[in-house]
Amino acid sequence: MTSLARIKKWFESRKLKSEERYDEEKKEFEMAMGEPVIQVKITMPKGFEDQRTHFLNLEKDQQFLEEVNDLVKKRLTYEKRGVKPES
Repeated sequence: MTSLARIKKWFESRKLKSEERYDEEKKEFEMAMGEPVIQVKITMPKGFEDQRTHFLNLEKDQQFLEEVNDLVKKRLTYEKRGVKPES
């Protein structure tokens, strides 16, 4: 590996670490300001591989996001009342 390639690799790794640190600090700031946010990783269900594009588009689908938000509200309401939600 040439010296130039090593230097380039070093700068790229530093950039990634800086971005990760920024994301962590941004999340901490948002939490401190009173608007906590969670990120949920959802894998495509088995048997739906033919709908890959539609699945990936759900991430920006406003109706889908509202449905997920409603589900979170429902779940938190159940837990607040001490009711176990159906599994």
